[in-house]
Amino acid sequence: MKHVLFGGDGFVGRHLAAALVAEGEEVVVADIAKSDLPHYGAARHMAIDVTDAAAVRSVPIAAGDQVYNLSAKMLSPIMPRAKRHEFFFPVNYFGTRNIIEAMDAAGADRLVHFTTDMIYGHTKVFPMTEEHPVAPLGEYGLSKWKTEELAADWRQRGMAITLFRPRLIIGPGRLGILEKLFKLIDANLPVPMIGSGKNPYQFISVFDCAEAARLAWKAGTPNEAYNLGSLNPPPVRKLLGDLVKHAGSKSILLPTPAWAVKRTLDFLDLLNMPLMDPEQYLIADENCVLDVGKGERQLGWVPKYRDEDMLIAAYREYRATKDGAPAFAEAAE
Repeated sequence: MKHVLFGGDGFVGRHLAAALVAEGEEVVVADIAKSDLPHYGAARHMAIDVTDAAAVRSVPIAAGDQVYNLSAKMLSPIMPRAKRHEFFFPVNYFGTRNIIEAMDAAGADRLVHFTTDMIYGHTKVFPMTEEHPVAPLGEYGLSKWKTEELAADWRQRGMAITLFRPRLIIGPGRLGILEKLFKLIDANLPVPMIGSGKNPYQFISVFDCAEAARLAWKAGTPNEAYNLGSLNPPPVRKLLGDLVKHAGSKSILLPTPAWAVKRTLDFLDLLNMPLMDPEQYLIADENCVLDVGKGERQLGWVPKYRDEDMLIAAYREYRATKDGAPAFAEAAE
């Protein structure tokens, strides 16, 4: 059997590909990009755009192969309201459909697919289990939820599809919205919080995500959905306070009235001048914590990385990049 990784040169995929190669598995990475990564000495790369159905069907998938969909458009860069649907849906939804249809044509029936916790929308139950009500707040979460509905349909036709719903994934090579935070801290400027900062904030490490995907394969690709998040996430105030202290910054944490900030951001979004995506700021002061116990019970997956350590590692990478030094090894610690 082969492991076929669509989007496998990206953030999670490169770590999963390396782990599979280390186990002696045959790996095909299907991605537009190709980085200078050592595992390409053993893994095959194909330049594939998942929005091109014919290109996806050219990937040598065979019956019995394990397929992974790691391709996605994310919430960074921030897109204006008018452009969100056309930004997210071609890759997130139609790309997923192309992959599943190519699998079906090839007789392959095992897929590991990453969606997002943002399908849940506002917190209704704390902590959030996989049975939490679904109500996406924007086009990103909606595009991912539509892929879960697609997966449900194909499960009825005999496919085994494991779904992962991660919190904000951080790790070497992707800063996203964190870069704005780090710039404020470096400049010793106040760091505004939406609300009091007493609510917890949960990340998930890219390494823990890759391990979850590997364990799903080992478990036979269960027809289940799993939350991915850290254990015991700290309050926002502590998380940011520890980072400011680590950076030696004079920044102060600035609580704000959440309702006023959200309405201001809503107005800017309405004008197509967004500072944040609504899917980020509308839940920023809520207790958005995922219950990850199902992954441990069924896959033996336990997240290893703490939120505090992940954020500081990301800051170190940011600083190292600014200073012109290699950042990967330190950020991966």
